[in-house]
Amino acid sequence: MIHADELAAILNHILVGEQTEAEIIKLRDSISMSGDRVQIAAQAEDQQDSQPIRQITIGQISGGEVHIGDKIYQGADAETIRSILQEVLQPLHKPTATGIPENLPRSGAVQFVGRTEVLEILHQQLQHPQQLITAIAGMGGIGKTELAVQYANQYKAEYPGGICWIHARGLEVGTQIVQFARSYLQLQPPEDLDLLAQVGFCWTHWPDGDTLILFDDVVKYAVIKPYLPPHDRRFKVICTTRLRLGKSVKQLEIEVLDEAASLALLNSLIGAERLQAETETAKQLCAWLGYLPLGIELVGRYLDRKPDWSIATMQQRLEKKRLAEKALQQPDEDMTAHTGVAAAFELSWETLSAAAQQMGLLLSLFALSPIPWSLVERCWTDVDPEELEELRDDYWINLHLLQRKGNQLYQFHQLMREFLQAKQQDYADLDELRQQFCRATVQAAVEIPEFLPLPIISTVAPTVPHIAEAAIALTATLPSADLVKPFIALGQFYKGQSFFSQAAQWYEQGWHQATQRLGHQHSDLALILTRLAGLYKIQGRYAEAEPLYQQALQIRLALSDREQPDSEQAGKQLEVALTLNELAILYTEQGRFAEAEPLLKQALSTRQTLLATDCPEIAESLAALAILYQYQEQFTKSEELYLRAAAIYQKTLGEEHELTIECFHNLSVVYAKQERFAEAVALTNRILERNRRLLGEEHLMVANNLNTLASLYTSLDRLSEAEPLLETALQGFVRCLGSDHPYVAFGLSNQAKLYAAQGRSAEAEAVYIRAIAILEAKFKADYADVIEIFQQQLHELQARMSEPQESEERMK
Repeated sequence: MIHADELAAILNHILVGEQTEAEIIKLRDSISMSGDRVQIAAQAEDQQDSQPIRQITIGQISGGEVHIGDKIYQGADAETIRSILQEVLQPLHKPTATGIPENLPRSGAVQFVGRTEVLEILHQQLQHPQQLITAIAGMGGIGKTELAVQYANQYKAEYPGGICWIHARGLEVGTQIVQFARSYLQLQPPEDLDLLAQVGFCWTHWPDGDTLILFDDVVKYAVIKPYLPPHDRRFKVICTTRLRLGKSVKQLEIEVLDEAASLALLNSLIGAERLQAETETAKQLCAWLGYLPLGIELVGRYLDRKPDWSIATMQQRLEKKRLAEKALQQPDEDMTAHTGVAAAFELSWETLSAAAQQMGLLLSLFALSPIPWSLVERCWTDVDPEELEELRDDYWINLHLLQRKGNQLYQFHQLMREFLQAKQQDYADLDELRQQFCRATVQAAVEIPEFLPLPIISTVAPTVPHIAEAAIALTATLPSADLVKPFIALGQFYKGQSFFSQAAQWYEQGWHQATQRLGHQHSDLALILTRLAGLYKIQGRYAEAEPLYQQALQIRLALSDREQPDSEQAGKQLEVALTLNELAILYTEQGRFAEAEPLLKQALSTRQTLLATDCPEIAESLAALAILYQYQEQFTKSEELYLRAAAIYQKTLGEEHELTIECFHNLSVVYAKQERFAEAVALTNRILERNRRLLGEEHLMVANNLNTLASLYTSLDRLSEAEPLLETALQGFVRCLGSDHPYVAFGLSNQAKLYAAQGRSAEAEAVYIRAIAILEAKFKADYADVIEIFQQQLHELQARMSEPQESEERMK
């Protein structure tokens, strides 16, 4: 019973958010339902207890206005009262026709997808005799509440003792349990007991039969712990929560949907015809939403209300407006979820400490990839690593806002990252966070070596997306002194794996940024030009490589002519020597030997003057001269220089460094040219084994080794061994360099020789023609002498084919 004046006071308290638990209990005890009518039993203040009770009818509570008696509430007031009344009315649902007492909320799912296996796991966990509490855990919007509703409905018959749904956020848990017992089980706990004792009375007098108790949206385990049922096998408890609860609670962490389930959910909302018309776009849409059920349902329902919209239009709007897009903000009234995506995340954000929020903003600067925690620690070198771990684990991990992706690797969900990036705009110290992030990624960038064996690749690979994020998204934050470092590191990373197209893109972007910010006479511009030119040389893009080398050389010459301390002067002269050496190798590969030789000797002289005799730079010059002599067929000189260079490399860099191995590979080619086949085969096999182990089967160096070994086997008439090696080598050349690269032509030439030796003259002829066509199309000037040799070999083959005996053999 409630007095009318008291009712008015309670409603006023609700409007200003000052309602007490006692008032909510009194309001609930005075409410009754008759059909769809909701009534409050009330008396006037001066009315006698013996007089009839006045019934105040509450009108619709799910529309724009709320009517209570002759009072009308509108706008924000209506929304406030509506939210409280909906919670108060929840326990008043009557038992279903099954006879099982339950107060389950209505499911808002049009079609429940992707969780069948999880439902079965949940049921199995609840049957464990020693584990009677299971927490459905996960980030906001993942579908925890819907999963609990679906489980309760699907397994309702398993719980004849009843299914009690408790709202754990914002309402008194014990009061809801007592109200359920009174309304559905006809239990009457003595009112002179305190609330905890009343709940205990309910558990003690609960009807027989397995019973399911569901606590939805647990924000603190301590809130529900005093009211949990006794440790009795018939009581099964499910909690839905964003938290990681204690070890006594079995965790069932649910993940986002997979692509197939996401598409099925979208299909249930917009229809198969629309989905099938834009299947690929629908896949992209689901991926952008991170396969988050709430995001997909909100967008799908919005599209359903917009039949003239394409999925592509929706995708474009999301990419433009991000989480501010209306489709992600307004849930339909019949949905299980009552908030949009940003609002769901906001609930978690508000529980974070200021330090944890700052950590989240920093983490949102990282790329949408697993984040190595060591990189985070580099951002905050002045903070104790243990303190950072505590912030991470106690808040971000505990609330399922950050997922662990491996050993010391962590990642945000796409939409959580979007949410945090929107929060960046309100953070006063954002520039400082950006600078910390850029410093850390630049440090990681300079640690990526030019030589990248497989173990090092696996170590540095997790940092690469974040270095790329700094290079692209935060270019303006990078200090000028660090500007090209991320681009060079990224180029090295991809070049080291023979991904030359990707490497070129990063070097080109670095070139563009350096030109814009640093001007045309900066040493870092020369550095990135040299790297890009070297890559173009590998790709056979000689006409593009030469002007870049020339530009870099002019910059370095100009810088070396300036007055500066001797140590700096020496450094500038060595940079000139490096550029001369690189340019000379390009000339050598183009057959421009007269231009190459003086540059190589000048570079060697400078290095010998300024450096010790056994340093890698000296070896580099010796190896470059050896290449020149090899091309000129001065094999004795070439061999001597390769051996000297290899000895220095072995001493300074080690047996398994890329430069050491490359030097020995070139030496094996010289042995082959000298017809020292046994030495060449042994050396090539040793090099091949190392490269396979260190670089992997798909590296360009492995293809080079295979091509050389196959050529040796052909010369030794080991044709059956040579053929598969050549096939693999050609595949490697095409994969790494494209089908029109000179290396492909050289490999085809070796294949033609093999076919000719096998008597497959027609196939050999076709392959020679292909090899010549590749060189004539783009490299006529660079490889005129090689084209002439190939043509001569082709003519000799054709001449043999025209001889009577050869013709008869081919006819057979």
